[in-house]
Parts: sequence; C-alpha cells; structure tokens
Amino acid sequence: MATHGSGGGSYFRRAGLSWMALIALAMGFFTWTVFWPTQVPYRQLGPVGSLAQYMVTNHYSVLYYGFWLAWVVHVLEAVYAVRLCRAKGITDWGARARWLIQTFLFGIASLSLLLAYKPGPAKKRR
Repeated sequence: MATHGSGGGSYFRRAGLSWMALIALAMGFFTWTVFWPTQVPYRQLGPVGSLAQYMVTNHYSVLYYGFWLAWVVHVLEAVYAVRLCRAKGITDWGARARWLIQTFLFGIASLSLLLAYKPGPAKKRR
C-alpha cells in the first residue's frame, strides 16, 4: 500500500506481510528462548528447536547479548529511516512516524523499501 502526496511528501509503503510475519515470529522465538528457555518445547520444533536448545545450553550469553544487539540494530535502523525520510523529501510527520515504527519493528524489510524509493524532482516555487 503506497501513499503518495504532492512531491512524495507523505510517501509510505507497508512492508510485505510475509516479511513482517517472519520477523515477528523470529524475534518472538528469540525472546522466548532468552527469557523463558525452560518453557520452549525444543523437541517439537525440529532442527530449529535442536539449534535453539544447543545455543541455550552451551552459549546462552551469545543468545542474551545477541537479543539486545538485534534490538539496538532495529533502533539504529529506525533512526536512519527518519533521517532518510528527510533526505528524500518526505515531509509529512505522519509518514515519517509510520516509517519509524515500521522500521523499528521490522528492520531491513521496511528500510529496504525506503532505500529503494526514488523521489521525483522537487517542484520549484515561483
């Protein structure tokens, strides 16, 4: 879904549902294994469960710090998305807020759409 205003000032595109679902599930599973590792049904999750159980058992600190690093990366991507909005001439605060929130939650799936956006030439005022 794209929203276009005059000169791209309110441009916004929603990330693909499949990417949003994949990232939400991955971050949810990551959170589950970091904060409630004894509650995860590792055997029912096949190879992903085996890998997760191995990481929890043998490299928990990597999981823990990796979890926080993933969120720091999402924050940095979101801040960059707002700067990129400004650089690409997206002036509408609502569109910028949507890019900020979507990029914070879904990272590169959102940021890649903004990076690919090519604004048209700016209209000159008379």
